[in-house]
Amino acid sequence: MSEEADVSHDERAPRSQSRPARARQWLARARGSAGHERHLLEIIGKSTLAASASWYVAHNLMAAQSPAFAPFSAVLIMQVTIYQSLLQALRYLGAVSAGVFVQAALGFLAGPDLLTFVLVALIAMTIGRWGRLGSQGSQVATAAFFAFSTYASATDNTQRIEQLGQILALVCIGCGIGVLVNLTVMPPMRYRGAEEGIHVLAHSQCDLMSDMYPALREGDMDEERTRHWRRRAATLGPLVTQARSALHTAVESKYYNPRRLLPGRWGDEDFSGYIELVDALERVTHQLTSMTRTLDQWPQDEDGEESRAFLTDYAALLEALAEITRQFGEIEQRQLTQQAKRLCQAAERAQETRKTLIENTRETSLPLSDPSRPYGILLTEAIRLMDEAQHSCDTLQHSVREAAQTGELQEKTAH
Repeated sequence: MSEEADVSHDERAPRSQSRPARARQWLARARGSAGHERHLLEIIGKSTLAASASWYVAHNLMAAQSPAFAPFSAVLIMQVTIYQSLLQALRYLGAVSAGVFVQAALGFLAGPDLLTFVLVALIAMTIGRWGRLGSQGSQVATAAFFAFSTYASATDNTQRIEQLGQILALVCIGCGIGVLVNLTVMPPMRYRGAEEGIHVLAHSQCDLMSDMYPALREGDMDEERTRHWRRRAATLGPLVTQARSALHTAVESKYYNPRRLLPGRWGDEDFSGYIELVDALERVTHQLTSMTRTLDQWPQDEDGEESRAFLTDYAALLEALAEITRQFGEIEQRQLTQQAKRLCQAAERAQETRKTLIENTRETSLPLSDPSRPYGILLTEAIRLMDEAQHSCDTLQHSVREAAQTGELQEKTAH
């Protein structure tokens, strides 16, 4: 998401802007906030450090014949989270070991000829399809081919065993150094990515409702406008996916991360409140999609006084709901207690507008039970939207209470 924001920012920049000026802006963003730019600089610096340390160990200390295996392995497993670094290191080590062992077994049995190479390739490719190896499955064949080349160039069996064992040792060194650097040098903590994903999704929902309620209040629902609402609602689905992915990365970044032990961080945060919030915002997206579809199919003959009054009350509810999603778009962990209180107040005001909408609608002669008319469907969507907004506010309030209770318990334990 940060990458998309960066791209859109550069696209809005003047075409005549010089490259040095754009570079200074990029560095300013990297220095000013923990966004994509800073994360990119961190991963480049850490990868360089891990590769250099691995090369020094392999080339200067071990005098290995193929020292490049170590830095290559170190950079390959430098992932966005420590958990992923450990997981990919284990998978990569397993893939390389499988490739080397396949080559060694067949090489010593049949010798380094073409038929042996064909069998090595066939078996290595088959093992590489094993799902447990994940994206590292292709490394089985790569390791087998390098091992075959090393085996074929050696002069005797003792040298062959030593060089094949050296390949495994270099991979272990590279993976170990890569994980160690990722663990000790600015270990990645992606909790802000979870907030950013929620911000983008909630702001998009707020912007859509903020465009809708003035038009409903004024009765200005031409076909082009309602079709535009429907298209915008359809774009919310991918934003839900992005928010959920960012949240998953934030949760994963806590695993084996020493920074979670530091005071004032998210060490005790399990993200359960944010997970439920993303779930609720996803359901809001579904309701908005259904609502815009209904409004896009609004009959042209629905233009009476009662219909206009219904749309006016409906606009008031959408305005109140837009205020709730606007506040969701400003969620921050450091201010969660105050924001939860404001959200509950906004939810109370929205409940009043929903009550007014339902009571006023019941006093009219609008055909709420007629499925061919839009009023009953819109009223149902409004009730569901309000329920999801209320549930989200209650979820955050509950998370705040649990965090406060946990903090009090830790203070008592410390004393």
